[in-house]
Amino acid sequence: MAESRRLDRLTSMMRRRGIVLPSFEIYGGVAGLIDYGPVGARIKRKVIDSWINHWTSGGDIVEIDSPTITPRSVLVASGHVGEFNDHMSECNSCKSVFRSDHLIEGLHPNPDTLNGSDLDSIILSNNVKCPNCNEFDWADARPMNLMFPTTIGAMSNGREAYMRPETAQGMFMLFPSLYRHFKQKLPFGAVQTGRGYRNEISPRQGMIRLREFNMAELEYFIDPLDPPAGDLGRNADEVCMIPDPDGGFSGEVHMKFSDAYGRGIIRHCTVAWFMLRTYEFLTGIGIDAKKIRFRQHAGSEMAHYASDCWDCEIFGEYGWIECVGIANRTCHDLESHEAHSGTNLLRAWRQFETPKKITGEALSPVGSVIGPVFRQMAGEVSSALSELDEIPSSFPFMLSLRDGSEVEITSDMATITKEDRNVHGEWFTPHVIEPAFGIDRIIWHLLEHSYVEDGKDEEGYVTLRLDGSISPYNLSIMPLFDKEGMGEFAKDLFDKLVSLRGVQIDMDSSGSIGKRYARADEIGIPWAVTIDHTTLQDGTVTIRRRDDQLQVRVSSDDLHRHISNSTIESLF
Repeated sequence: MAESRRLDRLTSMMRRRGIVLPSFEIYGGVAGLIDYGPVGARIKRKVIDSWINHWTSGGDIVEIDSPTITPRSVLVASGHVGEFNDHMSECNSCKSVFRSDHLIEGLHPNPDTLNGSDLDSIILSNNVKCPNCNEFDWADARPMNLMFPTTIGAMSNGREAYMRPETAQGMFMLFPSLYRHFKQKLPFGAVQTGRGYRNEISPRQGMIRLREFNMAELEYFIDPLDPPAGDLGRNADEVCMIPDPDGGFSGEVHMKFSDAYGRGIIRHCTVAWFMLRTYEFLTGIGIDAKKIRFRQHAGSEMAHYASDCWDCEIFGEYGWIECVGIANRTCHDLESHEAHSGTNLLRAWRQFETPKKITGEALSPVGSVIGPVFRQMAGEVSSALSELDEIPSSFPFMLSLRDGSEVEITSDMATITKEDRNVHGEWFTPHVIEPAFGIDRIIWHLLEHSYVEDGKDEEGYVTLRLDGSISPYNLSIMPLFDKEGMGEFAKDLFDKLVSLRGVQIDMDSSGSIGKRYARADEIGIPWAVTIDHTTLQDGTVTIRRRDDQLQVRVSSDDLHRHISNSTIESLF
């Protein structure tokens, strides 16, 4: 009960202070939708910016932004139209609808992997009653596609589409552009943040399971024959992992990422690297390292596109919750989009260290035709023709060049000969490593982990001990009184500090100074600056540290210098 009351108090505080609130509340609200208020939106923006900076700082990953509306054909190719389903069970007595796997939690180790008949069997054998009316009268479990359908265009000319269930497909669509951007060299990646949509059957657990949610995903394109490996030895933390029990390891293990990869627990070097980088990001923004674990998917729950997948789970009021999925998606997505679209632009060129000699049919370019048609590109077209491994079955055909562009080749531009020739490289489909982050879930755990209550008074005193990098404001300026020149001094100081790049300042002159300190502590502002009578005499101000309430007095010029240099902590 105590933990339940803590959850209620945390939720109440978040609503009261404009962090996270129910959407459309004056109309009764809508389950699975939330609003970020003025404080929460600042925190969310800082988390997202930290995430983008974390992944793009190395130079081989760029940010893109693609539409949230996706044509049906794209999602057919990706498998979402056929695979993006949950089973639902309807109570015949009260007509309430529930996710079938939620009804049997605790009765099966992986209920979300079961088919409809298996779900029905477990519900029946365990006499699972309706949580709403307590009756046992269920319709058969049936699948429900979780995407929100929409239409591009009007009336009969409209094109069937969906609100995107993930951001990944937009990045796959941009592969040709990304390939050109990175000068036709792997590895490289793209990140994208934004909204995703999932028409949950029965949303629950507040921010954990939403119908509209904030995502942050990275698609990293690699040559499977030359996968990049980062410096796994740079992090010496022993991290909790739960390997796939079918892989020869059972139960929890605690070890370094380098050891886990060395022992074969983590099967892919790039996956291991992204697991380490995920851990560094989460702990860097304030997630408690002791409440982080990585769980490897068993074969029975692996996504249809993945060869290996790890969930990064964070512990909180709702237990262990998946917040990040790190998957080796192999070449599934790019190959599927090639097959469905008919393009061959989703490939990369692999140069051989030494040419390979092969005997067989080859295309010999007819220079007298190619030259006048392609002019300055003639040499590149001729080389691409000579390097084709497979002779097309018919003319004309589209020939891919190394920059990702295509040209049409007609029958008079090449002749088929049998010859020994040197092959200098080959086209292949890159593999993709994907870390996918649920931003709302991460923010929830940040708030929960940083939420501290103590017994200063009957109601308790709340401090949100957010890391300074994601707190909604850098500091709060508090004139003791908004008169006698203190308000003017505070406004001048505000104007000077807010002009500093990246510095965000709160001004609070309402109520007693104690209540203002409490408000600042409750929303996680790390520093409070008080303007008082002494300030008007000598230009000094009081700086109060949130987490231990220690205070120091410095000149306003010194405050400006330390804020500018991010060295305010050195004053204590």
